[in-house]
Parts: sequence; C-alpha cells; structure tokens
Amino acid sequence: MNRITNTLIAASAAFAALASDVSFAEAPPTHAQSYITTPDGVQLYYKDWGPKTGQVVTFSHGWPLNSDSWESQMLFLADKGYRVIAHDRRGHGRSSQPWEGNDMDHYADDLATVIKTLDLHDVTLVGFSTGGGEVARYIGRHGTERVKKAALISAVPPMMLKTHDYPGGLSIEVFDGLRKASLENRSQLYRDIASGPFFGFNRAGSKPSQGLVDSFWAQGMQAGHKNTYDSIAAFSATDFRPDLAKFDVPTLIVHGDDDQIVPIDASANTAAKLVKNAKLIVYPGAPHGLADTHKDRLNKDLLAFLQQQ
Repeated sequence: MNRITNTLIAASAAFAALASDVSFAEAPPTHAQSYITTPDGVQLYYKDWGPKTGQVVTFSHGWPLNSDSWESQMLFLADKGYRVIAHDRRGHGRSSQPWEGNDMDHYADDLATVIKTLDLHDVTLVGFSTGGGEVARYIGRHGTERVKKAALISAVPPMMLKTHDYPGGLSIEVFDGLRKASLENRSQLYRDIASGPFFGFNRAGSKPSQGLVDSFWAQGMQAGHKNTYDSIAAFSATDFRPDLAKFDVPTLIVHGDDDQIVPIDASANTAAKLVKNAKLIVYPGAPHGLADTHKDRLNKDLLAFLQQQ
C-alpha cells in the first residue's frame, strides 16, 4: 500500500512540475458564459445568434414567456445576416428569480445592462407585449444613444389599466382576476390563456395547435411564481406615455385587430399617435400571439423595416 501511495505522490508532483512549465490553451466557453450579471446581482440568461458583425436586433419577450418565444424571428433574421440577441427577463425562463425588482424600471435597466455588457450600438429594439413596455421604458430611462430603430409588436403601451385620465384601458377587475387565477392554479391559467385568447383558438374556425399551447405553458411554468405575479402589475399599471414621448427613432408598430389580450384601440392605435412618425401595420383578424400565428408575415415586415434607410 505504501508503495502505491508513494507512486501516486510522485506522479502528482511530476504532473505539477510539468504543468508549471506548460501554457495550456484557454478553456472553451461554458454554458455559464451565456449569462450576464446585473448591478443588483441578477443573472440574466441570453441568446446571441447570427454573425457578430451583423446589424444588431434585440428582442424583449412577453409575459409569462421567455426568449424562446422569439425563436422564429431570431432564426429568420440570423439567416439573413443579422446579429440577434434575446434575454430571459428577470424572474422568467433561465434567469434568476429575485424576490424584488419585478417592475418596468428594473426590466428596462436589465435590457440596458445586456446592451452595455455586450457593447452594442445602432441597435433595433423589438418588444412583444410586456416586452414592448420594456422597450418603451428603456428609451424613457436610457435614451436612444445606442438605438437605431424600435418595433412594438402586440405591445402594451401606452397603458393597459383604465384610469381617470386613461379611460380607454381595461378595468382593474381584469387584472385582479389574473392575479386570483395565478394564485389558485397558475398552471391551469397558462393553459387556459394559450388554448383560448392568446392565439385566438377560441374563435370560430380557428385551428388550435397543441404544440403552441404546450410551448406557452412550458415557458410560463419555467418562470417564478412571485415574479410572474408581480409582473401583472408591471405590464398593466405602468404608464408609458412619458416614455413614448421620448421616441426619436424610426418606430414600427404591429398589432392584430382581434387581439383579445391587449385590445388594439387602447394600445397600438393610441401609441401610433404618441410616437413621432411611427408606422402602424394592422393585421386583420390576428390575435395577440401573432409572432407565432402570423410569423411569416411578421418576419417579412421586420426585415423590410430593418432594411429601410
């Protein structure tokens, strides 16, 4: 036994001596390097696809989803030579689930952290639903120094909640109902939203896709319970009108006129009047989740918008 032990010790010493004289190649990137840390310690998962020299497009996702919800648009644009980047919002997907900070200011600051950490410039910001609020609040808080264009897709701005000075919004009972259903059985809530109004599968003549329903549910259940609960207030009660007033870059607004989640009159139609020189494209009969149900058209419209000088 002593002989074996002495042999192992001698071998270890020899290897250590050899290692001190050899310069090893840098280790390949690990999965952990797909994360960015925010100033308050939150780990944000992100995807960075396409050529690093391509024009940059960032994608901000909706509730309660994550960056996977943008995969059709990201794959399409990356194949066209664009560098496409999307992160999982704090509390969603593969990112950290902090107890605090589940609000639009933190969401916008997290997007700023991604942009600054990766040193991105001339970025086109694309936001869907809650992500549209994130884009608006980013411009409101951080300006457009690094921004070339913006696109709001089925987005929540100017505001979803009906108030005394915003009578076109939805009543507080709608969002209280979401909160109640989330506490009672959020798994069932996500299935009900996806199999019904989100994709318009509750409309006569629709062709429900179990795959889309399953994807929505899986992404929702990957998010934190507290985070998605707090986010209901963030996307519904935040007033983005001051943020939209600060838009000074070309802006595309896309919305379906049969959006049952974010009705078009209180969102896109009003936002288009508040953003200078915004271009509004309405998809007849399209539901809220048009990034999937109308992905081919949206891909083409995004590409045309990106190519405009």
